[in-house]
Amino acid sequence: MISGGCLCGGVQYRISGELEPIQLCHCQQCRKAQGTPFVSNIPVPRAQFELLQGADLLKEYASSPGKARVFCSHCGSPLYSHRLSDPGTIRLRAGSLDQDLAVRPGFHAYTASAANWWRINDQLPQYPEGAPPPPTR
Repeated sequence: MISGGCLCGGVQYRISGELEPIQLCHCQQCRKAQGTPFVSNIPVPRAQFELLQGADLLKEYASSPGKARVFCSHCGSPLYSHRLSDPGTIRLRAGSLDQDLAVRPGFHAYTASAANWWRINDQLPQYPEGAPPPPTR
């Protein structure tokens, strides 16, 4: 089991199963939502996500049609997002996990809108306008 939660500790969760590679998104919306040059997401099947505490602290913000970002209403920590078009998957914020991870970043998405003050200097695949299709489960 892998555990995680928010900064104040009011929201706690755990994940069962293996994690997919981390996805680094550079779109402007993710940058604004996180306050960072990119967001590090891990797609997690909703069935493998268990909220242990803090359901009353979770708030959602509809950042675009069909997409909601979920955060702790007490400390503001971003925790995950989800899309109406893919109800079986959440996009967990990797920084909210408690343990060291065996998975590593797999690619950069939306690099055409990346912050001009952050240079991508690794050899990961870069997708200017999106991401590759998700693997079939």
